Amino acid sequence: MRLEIDALSDEPPFEQVRRQVAEGAASGSFPPGHKLPTVRALAEALDLATNTVAKAYRALEVDGVIETRGRAGTFVASRTTADGATEAAAQAFVLEARRQGLSKDEAVRLVDTHWA
Repeated sequence: MRLEIDALSDEPPFEQVRRQVAEGAASGSFPPGHKLPTVRALAEALDLATNTVAKAYRALEVDGVIETRGRAGTFVASRTTADGATEAAAQAFVLEARRQGLSKDEAVRLVDTHWA
């Protein structure tokens, strides 16, 4: 697991950790079931306070990106949707974007502007 903290960034360190783990899970770099380091081990590796990493892990758990399995550790969660609603919404968005003549890059930019 390779995360990097940019001390000069305007983005807070906990958010850098949260974002990088979420991006790794979304891209498959950290596949479902991938065991994450303990809060203490990751904090030490990144030279951060344990509370900083704990805050990132809590946010990731709330978002469903990771799951804690007690003493077994923390793992990347499976990202399935039970009813397929998200899949259907994504398909509808792509169809509408194509109908309006948007390129893939334009559609992605549009999603990015609304992601926050």
